[in-house]
Amino acid sequence: MHMRIPKSQIPVKINVPGAVARQQINFGDATGYSKMGAEYFSLGAGTDIAPLLAGLRNDACHAPHWGYMISGELVVTYTDGQIDTCKEADLFYWPPGHSVRVVKDAEVILFSPQHEHCQVLDHMLAKMKG
Repeated sequence: MHMRIPKSQIPVKINVPGAVARQQINFGDATGYSKMGAEYFSLGAGTDIAPLLAGLRNDACHAPHWGYMISGELVVTYTDGQIDTCKEADLFYWPPGHSVRVVKDAEVILFSPQHEHCQVLDHMLAKMKG
């Protein structure tokens, strides 16, 4: 399953004068989740959320995310040992069990199951408060 795909590698489905539609099928699985939230993150270089995830299952974010990198660069580390780098104009799917570190200032759009991701964000907020 793809976890990250640059625009140039998304298959072209429709290509007519004035319109190009690209489609990557089988890009993650939302089975078992209910309502989705849409999120816009502005993240500064050097940000590492790993310490804020300590105490969650496997010390990782347990919400899946689908998204788009507007700008910047992130390194995503998964609990299975895989590492992925997401850069400007990439589409991505991050399955549950990940952490994120920002390499270059980033603007990111995420679509996430809201119940699961709200739990993670609330946990992170509590960690920041001490």
